[in-house]
Amino acid sequence: MLPDATALPLSEILLRLGAATLCGLLLGFERELRGKDAGLKTHSLVSLSSALITASALSMYADVRAHGGDADPLRVIQGLAQAIGFIAAGTIFVAQRDVKNLTTAASIWLAASAGIVAGAAQFKLLAVAMGFAFAVLILLKILERYGLSKRD
Repeated sequence: MLPDATALPLSEILLRLGAATLCGLLLGFERELRGKDAGLKTHSLVSLSSALITASALSMYADVRAHGGDADPLRVIQGLAQAIGFIAAGTIFVAQRDVKNLTTAASIWLAASAGIVAGAAQFKLLAVAMGFAFAVLILLKILERYGLSKRD
């Protein structure tokens, strides 16, 4: 059974929300270095809010189940994913047949995913995913310097 978030110790709440915020800050920092509009604040807030919503959904699920009700916290995560997809899509634009900000849109989506995973306290999954994310964002940038196609 899932613990009620109000029963979680403050240290656990800080860990979940802090991990999400840190991941968002790191993703946002990479975008800031590239001169993109969606940077530190956007990514960290997307990740933090996703963790908050996820932790809250799991808490409500535990509370409803404890009182004999039926609930599905995955619906909340599904709605969150749709909302973030809408926000990320808003960063993409086409100018003279050139599509811009696809990587920024993907990193916003990833920030939300990191928040969801952190909010669910799946820290091993979070660490592995962030490792892969930075491999893609940083190592591929290095490869671009050596002739790999430079496309966003």
